[in-house]
Amino acid sequence: MKKRVIVTGFGLLMAAVVMTGFLVVWFSASAQDAIMKRVVASNVGGNEAVLDEDALHVVLCGTGSPMPDPDRAQACAIVYAGGKVFLVDSGLGGWDRLARFQLPVGGLTGILITHFHSDHISGIPDIALNSWASGRHEALALYGPPGIETVAQGFDLAYSLDDGYRIAHHGPEFFSEEGANYQPVVVNVPDRDTSVTVFEEDGVKITAFRVSHEPVDPAYGYRVDYKGRSVIFSGDTKKDANIAKFGQGADVLIHEALAAHMVGLLEDGLEHSGDRRAKVMHDIPDYHATPVQAAEAANEAGVKLLVYTHIVPRLPNALAERVFLRGVDGVRSDGVTIGYDGLYLELPAESEKIIEHDLR
Repeated sequence: MKKRVIVTGFGLLMAAVVMTGFLVVWFSASAQDAIMKRVVASNVGGNEAVLDEDALHVVLCGTGSPMPDPDRAQACAIVYAGGKVFLVDSGLGGWDRLARFQLPVGGLTGILITHFHSDHISGIPDIALNSWASGRHEALALYGPPGIETVAQGFDLAYSLDDGYRIAHHGPEFFSEEGANYQPVVVNVPDRDTSVTVFEEDGVKITAFRVSHEPVDPAYGYRVDYKGRSVIFSGDTKKDANIAKFGQGADVLIHEALAAHMVGLLEDGLEHSGDRRAKVMHDIPDYHATPVQAAEAANEAGVKLLVYTHIVPRLPNALAERVFLRGVDGVRSDGVTIGYDGLYLELPAESEKIIEHDLR
């Protein structure tokens, strides 16, 4: 009985201490400022590990699709290699993830656009503004299929007033006038049998090739090679032999995936409720790859790791993930990961290692 009284008394004492501390903070401006300073200090700076030039670094900053998903931004990945920084697509919410993970973007070299669906380009203005504020002084290079000129001109026009305000407010020494611009770089891949070198400098080589996303044409995949390591991005595509052809021997394949059996259930539900979007669910499986098909492509390319991205539909729990992966085990039992925003893959130079980090 005595022991219980002592324990209870200690608990009350601790509660009193906590309450006193809370009251001090609640009513003391200096205590509040001290806490806020500590919070700010812990949230500034950057994840400098991705700048190590002895590795190829890839971070997924958006693994979602046009379908609403609170856990996933739209299509976005960032690659660090040899002092170069490239985004692969830039969908809505990508910048939010990059900022949350404290990833450096001031040295952004350019954005590789796979195609012009809205969920692959809607985040470009946020990336442009924040890389500009972080120190990018040159025009932002947008690499993409023919039509990239229209996209660049559209963003230039739409944000010209905003850019002017910022230069006037902060000064051209901080926001360089050139940094406000977009520089379209047209990537012409003449046919399905050819890959084209998009960028080659300081040991970093990026090639583009055609994939199948009709009626979107052309649509591209990209391969990045650096110091004996390589990663391939499928872009949006149904199963395409070019993934294996141009991704042969890559370390990592980051491949889009739509679970047709799950989307079919969404179609049925929407149709039953009289929602006209049932037609969208009916149409989209014909220009995307299923998780099983992506696994087959990974096997054919001989990659070590397959990472799913552009996840359709939303996967809110472990059961949904299990349904999404149905049949994959029978094709590829190992080296498969469902991508998520914050997955950081580190590929040390001239090595076989693939180190996975979680930046969430």
